[in-house]
Amino acid sequence: MAPNPLSITVDAASPEAPYEQVRARIAGLARAGELPTGYKLPTVRGLAEELGLAANTVAKAYRALESDGVIETRGRNGTFVAAVGDAAVRELADAAMVFARRARRLGADEPTALSAVTEALKATDDA
Repeated sequence: MAPNPLSITVDAASPEAPYEQVRARIAGLARAGELPTGYKLPTVRGLAEELGLAANTVAKAYRALESDGVIETRGRNGTFVAAVGDAAVRELADAAMVFARRARRLGADEPTALSAVTEALKATDDA
């Protein structure tokens, strides 16, 4: 039997909501490649039982992950890890377009807009 790459623990003492802990862990594993594209996730009820959570809590995490393009539900066939890189690239391109349009409305030229992005990225490195 293959090892289970889906290792999730929920910290009841954490200020982060349980659904967010589940969402963040699955997203992180998928983005790191530890959950490969096409990996079949447990059912909502199965994972909820395994983690000692309400099914609605896991369902909320799965909905958020699906909305983010990290997982995809294939009807009765189950829920699978999607091609995360593609979704992330699309989301980044969408965010860049929103920023570029806003920068133009504000009258920023290209060097000023690029500088703003560079500074924002540096600021997130420190966070």
